[in-house]
Amino acid sequence: MRKLVDKLNEYSYRYYVLDDPVVSDKEYDELYDQLVALEKKTDTILPDSPTIRVGGEVLKGFKTHEHLAPLWSLDKCKTPEELIAWDIRVKRLLQNSLLPIEYVMEFKFDGLTLNLTYEGGQLVQAATRGNGIVGEGILEQVKTIKSIPLTIPYKEKIEAQGEGLMGLSVLEEYNKIAPEPLKNARNAAAGALRNLDPKVTATRKLDAFCYNVGYYEGIEFNTHMEIIDFLKNNRFPVSKYVKKFDNINDVIDEINIIKEELKNFDFLTDGLVIKINSIETRRQLGYTQKFPRWAMAFKFEAEEVTTQLKDVIWQVGRTGKLTPSAVLEAVDIGGVTVSRATLNNWDDIQRKGVKIGCDVWLRRSNDVIPEIMGSIEETCENAVDIERPEYCPACHSEVVEKGAHIFCPNSLSCKPQLVSRIVHYASRDAMDIIGFSEKTAEQLFEELDLRDIADLYEIKYEDLIKLSRFGDKKARNLLDAIENSKSCKLDAFIFALGIPNVGRKTAMDLAKHYKSFKAIEESKFDELITLPDVGDIVAQSIIDFFHDEEIKKSIEKLLGEGVSPKYEEVEKKESIFSGKTVVVTGTLEKYGRKEIKELLEKLGAKVASSVSKNTDFVLAGEVAGSKLDKAREIIESGVDTNLKIISEKEFEEII
Repeated sequence: MRKLVDKLNEYSYRYYVLDDPVVSDKEYDELYDQLVALEKKTDTILPDSPTIRVGGEVLKGFKTHEHLAPLWSLDKCKTPEELIAWDIRVKRLLQNSLLPIEYVMEFKFDGLTLNLTYEGGQLVQAATRGNGIVGEGILEQVKTIKSIPLTIPYKEKIEAQGEGLMGLSVLEEYNKIAPEPLKNARNAAAGALRNLDPKVTATRKLDAFCYNVGYYEGIEFNTHMEIIDFLKNNRFPVSKYVKKFDNINDVIDEINIIKEELKNFDFLTDGLVIKINSIETRRQLGYTQKFPRWAMAFKFEAEEVTTQLKDVIWQVGRTGKLTPSAVLEAVDIGGVTVSRATLNNWDDIQRKGVKIGCDVWLRRSNDVIPEIMGSIEETCENAVDIERPEYCPACHSEVVEKGAHIFCPNSLSCKPQLVSRIVHYASRDAMDIIGFSEKTAEQLFEELDLRDIADLYEIKYEDLIKLSRFGDKKARNLLDAIENSKSCKLDAFIFALGIPNVGRKTAMDLAKHYKSFKAIEESKFDELITLPDVGDIVAQSIIDFFHDEEIKKSIEKLLGEGVSPKYEEVEKKESIFSGKTVVVTGTLEKYGRKEIKELLEKLGAKVASSVSKNTDFVLAGEVAGSKLDKAREIIESGVDTNLKIISEKEFEEII
C-alpha cells in the first residue's frame, strides 16, 4: 500500500504542480482503483492517501485556529510614483545599512488566503487568514486541493502561506455543468473552502500557490528566494513567476509588461507584490501597526471604482436559489457602463457590511460580471439595512436555507423556476426548439397555464393563434419545432431535463456509458461515481432526481407524448486529430462553435477550452484572441510541446 500511495502522489505532483504528466489518466485511474480496493480490504487508509482528497463527512461548523506567526496585510499603491516613494522611504530607513536592496516580485493572487501547518512532515492543519492572528480551521476542505501536499520531506514544524484559487478555465468548465453558474473564480474558491461539506469543495477542482513560510523550526532563511526554493523542494505548488530586480525602475518596467499580458492568465490576479529579498533587511525595516515596511502590493487601479448602492433585488433561478442583484448608480468601469453587480448571497452581504444608500467599492477584475467588494463606512450614516427575504419574491413561499444560500422550495408553481426550466429544456444544446424564447415561455405560462415541460407537447394551433404576437406562420413554425424535438439525442434529452449538477458534458458521458434512457433512469450510485467527473454529489443528484415522484410523472408524460431519446454512437474517423487535444479560438467562416466541436469529436479529437503545452492543435479563426497569444507564447518559449497553430483553410485541407 505504501508503494502504491507514493506512486500515485508522485504522479499527482507531476500533473498538478509541475504540469508534466508522466502517465495517462487511464493508467492513473487503474492504480487509484487498486488503492481503493486495498484500503477497503485492509480497512486502512494512510494519512497521505490520495483517496482522502474526495472529501469527508459534512462538518457541523468551523473551529478557530490561532496562527503560529501573524499573516500580515500589505500596504498598497496604484501608481509608479507611489512605488518610487516607497522605495525612497525604504532607502531612508536603511541609510546606515551597508546591505544591498534587492527586490522580488510575484503575483498578488485573488482567492482565499491559506495557512498550512505541517508537523512531522504531515499536513495537520489548514486555516483561513481571519484577522491575521486567528482564522478558521478548514483542513478537510484543503485536503481536496490536489496540488497541496499532504506530506512533505521536511519534518520540523512549519506554516506555509498561500492562496486557494479556481482557474478561469476550470470555472468555465464547471459552469457548463452547474445548475446555477458561479459568477466569478474568486468567490467560487472562497465559497468552496468555507463550505462545511468537503465533497462540495472537491467538485470545484481548486488549485493553490504557496509564496511564504511564516513560521519555521530547525531552519533559517537568508532571502525570500531561499524560501521559494524550500517550498519547491518540499513539493509545494509555487507560481512560475517570481523575479528578482536590482532597482525599482526595473520593477516598474516589468509591471507595465505584465499589465499587457493579464488577459492571458488563467488565474485572477488583482496586482503584484514587491518584497525586499533579504530577510535581514526585512528585520531592520520591521513593521508598522498594520503592515510590514519591506513589502508593497501594487494594485491594478483601473478596475475599481465607487458608486452608490440604490437597491437590492432578489432573483430566483432555475433551481430556486435566490441571488441578490445590486442596483447601482450607473458608473464607468474599464470602459463599460455598469448599473448592476453581484452580491453572491446573504452571507456575502453581511460579511461586506453593505447597505442601501451607501457608496460601495466596485471591482471588475478579469471577470465579466462586476462585484461589490465592500462599503465606504462614512457614507452609511443614513443608509438602510438590506433585508433578508423570508418569502420568495415571486411566489411568496417561505424560503429555506441550504448552506450559504437561500432557496424557494416551491418548484411546482414558482414562475421564475418554471419559466427557466422550460427555456432550458427548449434551448439549443438541449431539445433545440427553434424560435422558442424566454418571452415565449413567459407568455405560455401566463396565458396557456403551462406548468410543466411536458405540457409543451399538448399545445394546439387553436391555443397559439389566440395569443398576442402569434400569427399563422409563427404558430405553425413553433408547433413544427416542438414536434421535431420529439426525435432527439439521448444526451440532449438528459441535459434538457435539468438534473441538478448535470451539464452538457456529463449528459454526454451518461449517454455514452448507459446508451439508453431507461438504463440512466435506473442507474446505481456505485456505478455512477466511476464515470468521468461524476463524484458523490453529482451521482446523488442523479439518484435523487429520478426518485422524485413529480419528476417521474413529468418524464412519463414526456415519453407518452412521443418524445423518443435515442443514443447515437459517434463514428470517430481515423485522422490526424485522433486522440489529440484541440482548442478553437476566434470566428470560423464555415462553422459555428457547436458544429466545429461535433466535427472534431467525430474526427477523434478532444476539444478543450484552454491552451497549455499539452494542447496539440489551436484552430484559429478571425479575431482570435488570448488563446492564440498563449499558443504562440508556448511555442516561442522552447518548452517540449507538439503544439501547432492551424488556420481554418489548413484545417479544411487536412480533413
